[in-house]
Amino acid sequence: MKLHQKSYLPARSPIPETARRLSEGEHRIRDVMIESTINRPNLAGVNIRSSSPPSSSASESEGKKTPHLTETLTISDPEALRELVGELGHHLKIMSRVCGVQVHQRGAQLHIQGSGENVKNCLSVAEQLLELVSTGFQLHPSDVDQACRLVCDQASAQNRQEQDPPVRIAQLYTDTVPIGFSRKQVYPKSLSQRSYLHKMRNSDLVFGVGPAGTGKTFLAMAMALAALYRDDVRRIILCRPAVEAGEKLGFLPGDMVDKVDPYLRPLYDALHELAGYDRAGQMIHKGVIEVAPLAFMRGRTLSHAFVILDEAQNTTVEQMKMFLTRIGLHSRAIVTGDVTQIDLPRGKTSGLVDAIHVLRSVDGISFQQFSDKDVVRHRLVAAIIRAYERSSNRNSSEGRDV
Repeated sequence: MKLHQKSYLPARSPIPETARRLSEGEHRIRDVMIESTINRPNLAGVNIRSSSPPSSSASESEGKKTPHLTETLTISDPEALRELVGELGHHLKIMSRVCGVQVHQRGAQLHIQGSGENVKNCLSVAEQLLELVSTGFQLHPSDVDQACRLVCDQASAQNRQEQDPPVRIAQLYTDTVPIGFSRKQVYPKSLSQRSYLHKMRNSDLVFGVGPAGTGKTFLAMAMALAALYRDDVRRIILCRPAVEAGEKLGFLPGDMVDKVDPYLRPLYDALHELAGYDRAGQMIHKGVIEVAPLAFMRGRTLSHAFVILDEAQNTTVEQMKMFLTRIGLHSRAIVTGDVTQIDLPRGKTSGLVDAIHVLRSVDGISFQQFSDKDVVRHRLVAAIIRAYERSSNRNSSEGRDV
């Protein structure tokens, strides 16, 4: 007689559908990398491909959390790769810090890891810098830092629907101002700086107003030297009010030139950086470039000249009117200043603040407003400016409440 053997092992319970889908999703994330070619500018010698893991159903169900992504760029041109990476990977460190991601180099590949939006911004920075490098542009660490900040700011503004379509870095950095004396080219590093250059090219009187470190005086000096080199003007006149920054220096030794020279030192710094010490000294000696305090402008007519008034926030209303009425035929004037750093005695109205209000509607006069996003000095400068603005706004609101 045949006995039928019966199994007493407990029946295995079926795997719930949700758990099965999660398990499959985890395996897909761990074992599968989807590689896709993204539509990007056609760069000679640069083959850019992007790879990223697919999002799991778990991450989709969370909704609010930003998925962690990894993008890989393969760059076949060794020269472009070397220029983008920088010496000892310094440029990659800047991209990592500013964009908030991790960028690592493995041979001809760059691996970018971080949250989705940050990785997207860093990838855009790398691609646009490669596009810029393909034109023969040599990158400097400050260029990389400013490019990262520009792309991140544009992406943030687009998300808030506050800005027109973004401008590519190559379009910005190739809008140059050639300085013929030293064969040096100056280029804008922000959208406001580019707008500032366009206004100086098309208007005879331009006001550049904004915080320190935004390139107001430097770009004006570059435009002045370029105009002199093209013979558009015959001389450059640099002036500035002789006002101390909150200190009483007392008696200064020397003749009149020695006494006013410390107040004009920032103008000399910009001039020497652009034209060189020797050539700048020669032009000053010949009278082609004149550096003088604002008090010496009364009664003069400045014709065929490029005139720059720096630190205009420290002029009085009468001084500003006197300066603006000095402009003669075939002349241009640039007025720069920061209305948050006025050193006039308490109760005195700044000539720059008054001029912005009075001349806003006058045809032929242009105004360019800068912000902390346009600061091109040390990265801490922009943070310091924002901190003081928050403190000032908080104190103003508290004063109104009282």
